[in-house]
Amino acid sequence: MPVKSLTRAKTRLAPALTDLERGALTLAMLEDVLDAALSVPGWETWVVSPDEVALEIAAGRGARPVIEDKPPLASAIRQVETLAESEGASALAVLPADVPLVTAETLHEALRTLGAVVLARSADGAGTSMLLRRPPRAIPARFGPDSFERHLALAARRELPVSVVERRELSFDVDRPGDILTLLADGRRGRTREVCLEMDLGERLRA
Repeated sequence: MPVKSLTRAKTRLAPALTDLERGALTLAMLEDVLDAALSVPGWETWVVSPDEVALEIAAGRGARPVIEDKPPLASAIRQVETLAESEGASALAVLPADVPLVTAETLHEALRTLGAVVLARSADGAGTSMLLRRPPRAIPARFGPDSFERHLALAARRELPVSVVERRELSFDVDRPGDILTLLADGRRGRTREVCLEMDLGERLRA
């Protein structure tokens, strides 16, 4: 689970939220995603980040904190790939920390899905909201614009079986002010919802 530095997180929310509010929202989403991930049996949860606060939260919840050597996301993922292989991991899933609707049940189902490569598509249809590889470097990770099709193409090139998980809980992320209103309308309980209500974001954004 990669997490950016809180000072660089959720910049697309900057017109509506202050730096401190964006940091608080980022940490709240991390807590909700950690709750889901740590409830899945048979898996270790690692958080890779340059941010000390995010790593402290991860460690406090029972996840393994990994200090990010250098940005950007691609470098952080390669760092964790190397670590996973050195420890003999048979699989590695990359899950963003900004999918606050994800549940333990949804994640458990996704991680049990068969295939050398398992993908969840982001809400915009072009990105990748989860990438599971068996083994950890079955294909290169290529997050960014159009990453979903790129991951499919990489798997096809290596003739690897691919499964696609279509679940809203995995695809929905919070990147823009409208996403916060969608999250509040969903009604799912969690730390993210609590923080949004504490900051009165619903009323502020609707106004």
